[in-house]
Amino acid sequence: MLGARFTTSNVTTKAGTTTASIMAIFLFAWTVSRCFSFGFGVFFGHSAWEKSSPYFYYASLMSRKALLLFLAAGIIWGTPYFFIAIAIDYFQTPSIVFLRVFLGAAILLPIAIKRGMVRKTLKAWPAVLAFATLEMVGPWFLITEAEREISSTLAGLLITTVPFIAAFLVGLLGDRSAWHPLTVLGLVLGLAGVMALVGIDVFSGTIPLTPVLMMLVAAVGYAVAPIIANRMPREIPTLGVIAVSLTMVSVIYAPFAAFTLPEDIAAGPSWQSWVSLVVLGAFCSALAFIFFFALIREIGPARASLITYVNLGVAAILGVVFLNEPITPGIVVGFPLVVLGSYLASRQRQALVRKSKRREKSDEIPETL
Repeated sequence: MLGARFTTSNVTTKAGTTTASIMAIFLFAWTVSRCFSFGFGVFFGHSAWEKSSPYFYYASLMSRKALLLFLAAGIIWGTPYFFIAIAIDYFQTPSIVFLRVFLGAAILLPIAIKRGMVRKTLKAWPAVLAFATLEMVGPWFLITEAEREISSTLAGLLITTVPFIAAFLVGLLGDRSAWHPLTVLGLVLGLAGVMALVGIDVFSGTIPLTPVLMMLVAAVGYAVAPIIANRMPREIPTLGVIAVSLTMVSVIYAPFAAFTLPEDIAAGPSWQSWVSLVVLGAFCSALAFIFFFALIREIGPARASLITYVNLGVAAILGVVFLNEPITPGIVVGFPLVVLGSYLASRQRQALVRKSKRREKSDEIPETL
C-alpha cells in the first residue's frame, strides 16, 4: 500500500535525500521551462535555421511573468499524484474528490463573493460547468481510481499526453498551423510513445490496461478544459470561474461523499492522509488554478499545457524517493517519445511560408484556439 509505506520512520530514513530531491525538482522545472520558453533556438540558433531553409516558423518567447507562473503551476501540479497515492489507502475516491474541491471552494468562494465576481461568472455558467466537468468531475475521479492500480509516476507520465492531444484538437478546430510538418511529426511520435508504454507494460503484465485507459480519458478532459477556459469572455473574472467551478463540483460529489466519507472517517485515517487532503484542496486546487489561469492568459492553453512535463518530473522524484515506485521498461521506452512528441506538437507555429512573405518580427502572431 503506497500510503502505508509513507510513515514517519520512512521520512526519517530518507531525510538525507529530501533536500536533494527538492533541489532536483526545482532544477528540472527550471530546465524544462527554459527549453519551452526559447525552444530549439537556444541550442541551434535561429540564424542557422533561417540560412538553411527558405521557410520558417514562429515561436514566441516567454515573458518573465509567464516563466514564473509556468514554474509555480508546474511544480504544484506535480504533487497531486503523490498526495493521492497517500490518501487512497484511507479514503474512497468520492471522499477524496469532494474534500479536495470543498476545501478549495471554501477558500476561494468567500473572496469571489466579497469582490462581486460570482454574479458575473454565473452569466457564463454553461461554459463554467463544462470546464468544471472536463477539468475536475471526470479527470479527478479517474486519476484517483487509476492510482489504486498504477504508480503515481506512471500517472504523471500518462498525463504528459495532454499537449499533443490539445494540439490535435486545435487542428480540428481550424488552426492550420496545427498541421505544420513538425506538429504532425510530434503527434505521431507521441502516439508511438503511448503505444510503446501501454504495449510493453500491459502485455508483459507489469500494469493493467483499465487504469491506463482511465488516465488517457482524463488527459482528454485536461486538454479540452483549458480551451473552454480560454474562450470565455474576458470580462468573466478568473477567480470567479475557479471558485464557482470548485463549488459546482462540490455539489455534484456531495451526495456520493455523504455515504463514503462517514465510513472513511470511522475507519480512523492516518494523519498523513489528512495532510494530503488539505494539500490537495488548498494548494493543488485553489492556489494551482489561480496560477494556471493566469498562465493561460499569458501564453494560451496549448503552451500552458506544457507544464505537464514539469508535473512528470516532480511526480517521478516524489514517487521514486518517498514511495519506492519502480521505473518499468514501458516508461523507459515510452517516456522519451511522449515528451519529444508533445513538445513538437504543442510548439506555437505558423503554417509554412516563404521568407519573402514572412512578417516582421515586431508583428505578433496570436495563438488561435
